[in-house]
Amino acid sequence: MSMQGQVLDFDPRPAVEPTPYRTFSRSEWSELRNGVQLTLSDEDLVRLSGLIERINHDEVTDIYLPISKLVNYYVRAAQLLHSATTKFFNKGGDKVPFIVGIAGSVAVGKSTSARVLRELLARWPAHQRVDLVPTDGFLLPNAELERRGILHRKGFPESFDKARLLRFVADVKAGRANVEAPVYSHFSYDIVPDEKIVVDRPDILIVEGLNVLQPAKLPKHGEAVPFVSDFFDFSIYIDADPALIEQWYVTRFLRLCQTAFRHENSYFYRYSKLTREQAVEQALKLWRTINLVNLKKNILPTRQRANLILRKGDAHRVETVSLRKL
Repeated sequence: MSMQGQVLDFDPRPAVEPTPYRTFSRSEWSELRNGVQLTLSDEDLVRLSGLIERINHDEVTDIYLPISKLVNYYVRAAQLLHSATTKFFNKGGDKVPFIVGIAGSVAVGKSTSARVLRELLARWPAHQRVDLVPTDGFLLPNAELERRGILHRKGFPESFDKARLLRFVADVKAGRANVEAPVYSHFSYDIVPDEKIVVDRPDILIVEGLNVLQPAKLPKHGEAVPFVSDFFDFSIYIDADPALIEQWYVTRFLRLCQTAFRHENSYFYRYSKLTREQAVEQALKLWRTINLVNLKKNILPTRQRANLILRKGDAHRVETVSLRKL
């Protein structure tokens, strides 16, 4: 039969777009814990919950227990590889901490996820020393941000002391003892002078922050320009629709207006005097002119660099989990 004159209805694109991830529904992911019985008490859940995000037993069981099991496998594999490498070079070697990076937008729940994961990972026999360092401490002091005219861009990549953060992560990865990280106060909205977090050769270090997955700019002539994520062994991106994050940001802002902002020494004390309507308006302004811009320009583009993506829906409930294929 002749095909001449006929128009073929043919779409050259693949039926399924290629992806480096395998995506699991909540129920599919939950099944992967396969009998792991690590538990957190009610008191633990209260202690680990965020200002507006309440962690419950279902979230721990369905989402975080499988993650802790997976990371446990990665840690054990890394330990075996390190042992094999030192044997290959015929010399002993210091313990190399396993570093986990957690990234995502303001108000998406990074800190809560990091705290829960730290608590669970420390309960595995192979790695009971787990430290957590937020990268807020590596923000430039307010005085320096004001000098540079970028105080309004706090949280953007240029507002961080990237060289200091890189040295910190590199020193931890090199197995050095008593590596110090600066501390940031959300109460004073600034770095706390003379206060430090000391990291002393843990089994696992969790580094949590907005821009931790951002790559370095490509160098000329192929020189090495390392960035923080180059030292990560595993990375997680906490994801959600920006409209949802906006709701969470406003809710958190209103809660702070009723709590921390009411202290006269708080940097944001002036906001405690706002009416509810004024507070909502101010929160939306801050979100849409600063944090949403940072999310779209700098944070969201790093999502595909993560090993694991947790996609949240209403009430901070993780709905899907995407794991990068090996």
